[in-house]
Amino acid sequence: MSHARSGRARAQDGPRPGRYPVRFGTAELLRDADRPNAWLISVDGVAQSYVDLDDPTHLEFDYVRRLGDVVDGLPAGPLDALHVGGAGCTLPRYIAAERPGSRQLVFDADAPLIDLVREQLDLRGVPKLRVRIEGGREGVRSRHDATADLVVVDAFERATLAGGLATVEFAADVRRVLKATGTMLANITDGPGLPFARRFLATLAEVFPQVVLLAEPGVLRGRRFGNLVLAASADELPTAELTRRAASSAYPARCVHGDDLRALRGKAQPVYDAAPLASPNPPEDVLGVF
Repeated sequence: MSHARSGRARAQDGPRPGRYPVRFGTAELLRDADRPNAWLISVDGVAQSYVDLDDPTHLEFDYVRRLGDVVDGLPAGPLDALHVGGAGCTLPRYIAAERPGSRQLVFDADAPLIDLVREQLDLRGVPKLRVRIEGGREGVRSRHDATADLVVVDAFERATLAGGLATVEFAADVRRVLKATGTMLANITDGPGLPFARRFLATLAEVFPQVVLLAEPGVLRGRRFGNLVLAASADELPTAELTRRAASSAYPARCVHGDDLRALRGKAQPVYDAAPLASPNPPEDVLGVF
């Protein structure tokens, strides 16, 4: 049987739970017992993506719902979107379903993981989505000026933000690629005191006049380790709608902007390529699988 025929047979058989070697560790594919065709991808025990093949608009992870809220607040119509970090491509699937006609390009450095998602989770079935095996810095650098409505940064290697994605130089390159009204979205993680988040805020503020942060109250107050979503733009961001959505979520979050965001940042300084800052490692089991 040819390789191509084997791939088609696997796709017809549906996803297969199991463990698979990938570039940055060992991936595990698990079925969600509560939803008939939903799957969790973890790498070395750290949850990476949740994909519902029957309903791509279902966003299981709270932080991905926050990313989706920002996407929903962008001007109506198809989007030209770049994604730094792919894994299961949950957000690209959401955008393809909610905004038909969107053109999307994903940069991901883990070729075996992307191959796994292609073979097991029907990545080829997502309309107008391309995936390039390339690091985020190199991928963004290759794009033309003012060509993207949205750039999403959600790339982790062994539970920490991939290198070079939290500096002023990278943020400036993202702004170059964005259209005048475009938005940068980023998912980061941090713990007590939010030392990394504060410096990342300072980094974005060095490049973008408008910045918004979304996080659960416990994470925002530094009581526990978790995800924070940041949106940045040269244009106004829909803070009122984001505040409403965050407050009414199944797991309520806060939307921080303006003077409150400047107070949260405090005296934190931007991060530059000459002195990069690594994101913190999570405590054991904090970002684990269900």
